Amino acid sequence: MTIERRRALIGVNAGIFLAHIGNFIWFPVLVASLGGTDSGFWAGVVMCMTYVGRLAATFFYEGVAARIGIRGAVFAGTATEAVALFLMGFGDGVVVYSVLAFLIGLGSGTAFPGLKNILVSYPDDERPKAFSTFQMSAQVGLFGGALAGGLLADVDLRTLFSVVFAIFIGFCLASSAFIPRDGFGTVDKPVDPVPLLSTAVFKGIEVRGATRYFLLSAVFWFLSIGFMVGIPLHMEEYATGWAPSAPFWITGLTVLVLQYPLFKFLIKHLRPGAVMALGLAGMTVAFTAFGAGRTAPWVVVGCLTVVLGEILFVPSFDIWVARKVPADRLAKAMGAMHFFRSAGNMIGSLLAGLLFDLALSWDVPGANWYIAALIAAGCAAVCLFSRDEGSAEAAAPEPAEEERAEAPA
Repeated sequence: MTIERRRALIGVNAGIFLAHIGNFIWFPVLVASLGGTDSGFWAGVVMCMTYVGRLAATFFYEGVAARIGIRGAVFAGTATEAVALFLMGFGDGVVVYSVLAFLIGLGSGTAFPGLKNILVSYPDDERPKAFSTFQMSAQVGLFGGALAGGLLADVDLRTLFSVVFAIFIGFCLASSAFIPRDGFGTVDKPVDPVPLLSTAVFKGIEVRGATRYFLLSAVFWFLSIGFMVGIPLHMEEYATGWAPSAPFWITGLTVLVLQYPLFKFLIKHLRPGAVMALGLAGMTVAFTAFGAGRTAPWVVVGCLTVVLGEILFVPSFDIWVARKVPADRLAKAMGAMHFFRSAGNMIGSLLAGLLFDLALSWDVPGANWYIAALIAAGCAAVCLFSRDEGSAEAAAPEPAEEERAEAPA
């Protein structure tokens, strides 16, 4: 890896690390505050608005990146997010918080695809390390943000959001100082100008089977956010002796220990589709454990396996896209990836609590988890039996099958 690519990787990883620290400081505190003053429903609405903003950003990310470069898009998105977060500390009421949450999501939806765009421009043999360290940085940031959020839980919201604002300013500086303007590709500029706003941003990838995989990604994020929203409710109902946040400590530590070595080993021996299938199989086991056991020991078992989705599916999907999509269409692919991720998160955040309530009203404890397990198992089968070959358009000559190695949310 050259010095320039190493510097860029440091900048990208520093950015995602700081972003996750900041987000996991403010988000749990604000949701808890709204849940106490308004209701859980309105807290969920504010949560959903961040994903609506991220979804909206996918319609113009490619146009913004074409005009001000990938680095500029990351900076602009992060700056928007930082300002909205600062104003959160001075806001009041669900309507104001919802508007600001939308802007936060809009900024995130512009910055995050830019970071991924930098990584996919790396040479094929360097992508596994790049994507793995990216996921690791995100997880460390999440864990650190949860710890910092606990320390800041009792401060007033102005102080809390001022701290988060400072963290996101650090994100802006890291992206400006280290990452290149347009990544490391040698892509020719398109002949036709790229429109600033395009409703077709997630279409026309022109890669066989791409739409199916993007839809699969949306379902994965639906399941992932469903776990994040559903497990605190589960703990409150069935494992009252444990804190609702306990599962996240287990998942956080497990990802930190297993992320790099497990993925690195499997991606060297299996094709990306098979690795994605293993990640979804782990989620299937976890959801079944949550539904069948329900008590704290079963929660531990489930938390130790549910993380296989994040450890294996996310980076493998990134690698699949990097190998499948032609270099001159990566910006469009990044926007598409974020669109489907945001759609999955948005729908999942709204339905997780509803499914939990329905399970209780049906008097079928764990029914919400059984439904999730069936969905995860079906997705695992799709991944396992799908072909991973790259298209003729995608990057240059594909190396040996074994090199098909390597690649988050």
